[in-house]
Parts: sequence; C-alpha cells; structure tokens
Amino acid sequence: MTQLSVNINKIATLRNARGGNNPDVIKTALDCERFGAQGITVHPRPDERHIRYSDVVQLKDILTTEFNIEGYPDERYMKIISEAKPAQATLVPDAPDAITSNAGWDTVKHESFLKEVVSELKRYGTRVSIFVNPSEKMVEGAAAVGADRIELYTEPYAHQFNTNRFDAVRPYIASAQVAAGLGVGVNAGHDLDLHNLRFLKGSIPNLDEVSIGHALVCDALYFGLENTLQLYLRQLRD
Repeated sequence: MTQLSVNINKIATLRNARGGNNPDVIKTALDCERFGAQGITVHPRPDERHIRYSDVVQLKDILTTEFNIEGYPDERYMKIISEAKPAQATLVPDAPDAITSNAGWDTVKHESFLKEVVSELKRYGTRVSIFVNPSEKMVEGAAAVGADRIELYTEPYAHQFNTNRFDAVRPYIASAQVAAGLGVGVNAGHDLDLHNLRFLKGSIPNLDEVSIGHALVCDALYFGLENTLQLYLRQLRD
C-alpha cells in the first residue's frame, strides 16, 4: 500500500494566525498517526509562518511514524536535518518567500550542488527525496546525484485531471517507470485530493508515498480529522 504522509503546515498556519497553541500542532500530528497516517511532513520556512523550528524539535522525539522534512537545502535547513535526523529529507527548489512549492528541480543544471547536498544528508542516515517535474530527464538527473527517491510534482496532473485524466497521468507513469528502472523510489505530492488520488495510485504501481496537506485539512473541516484520514487511506488501498 502507498504510504500517506500528512503535511501539517496548514495546522500550524491556523495556530499562528491567532497566537497561542490552538490548534495544537504536536497533538494534531500524534492524532494523525493514531488515525492511521504512516508519516508526518513539515516544511519549516525561514520566516516560520507555519511550522516553527521549535515544532521540529518537539516532533523529532515523539513521532512513531516516518518524519519527512521538506525544504530548500540552505544552511538553516541543513542544520535542522543534522539535528532532527528525520527518516526522509525532501529537497525543494523554493525561494524563501514562495507561498508553496510550484516547480521541481532542474537536476541536470544543479547536478553539482545537489550531489554535494545529498551526500551530506546521507551522512545523517536520512533518506533523500528530490522534488521534480514529471520528466524522464529530471528523474535520471535525480538518480545521478544519488537521490533515494523522487517526489513527483503533481499540480499539473491535478489541474488537468477533470479534463483528461489519461493525458494528465501519462508523463507521471513514464517518469515512475524510469525511476523503477534506476532503482529510485517514487513519492508524489501537490494538489492531490479525494477526487484525483485513487486514479494516480492505480496508474503508478510503484508509488511509495504521497504527501498531502492542504486538501486534507480542508476536508477535515467538513468530515472531521479522523474520518478524513480514513477516506484518504481508502483511496490508497490496492
């Protein structure tokens, strides 16, 4: 079964909007685990507008499922990984002021930089995933720099899904097949929801993990967190 990692950034955004500790980010993460999530994802940005450094410090010692920390591999991010030593580090090419991740790495252009970063991260015993567009060339580049996995950027898939889902998923299938041939694992994330998740999963047999935050938190407003987790997990069952 493809693993579900819940991105709790939006929970932290809600907390920070009012101050205080409501909702409790740490409790929410533990509840997600209790409700069946196989992982927790955070993306601590430099301005701490959602996940804070202190959240990472607390989470690293209490999570019992996979901890995935996303971010641009600057000095701050590398320090966080060296201290938290999460199961997985997902590298994204975001600018510090980006609202959300909106493109994958050019793994060919940035080969030298990524190779150095991947090598350092692996010294902490952390699996490394590189966020890429659904491009066979970019997948090959990720393998060349030593990535253990790729995370396919799925916004284009989600955008085209209602128009032509078969055309939308085609480059993702091809990219996943290349990854499998190179011994690289496949994750996916961005704009995945209850409408488009099952089709993606059914189209990519070697899909290891999806990271979902925004849509899942929005659905939880209507369905409740526990029920929402079950609905998403149901989409991922074979």
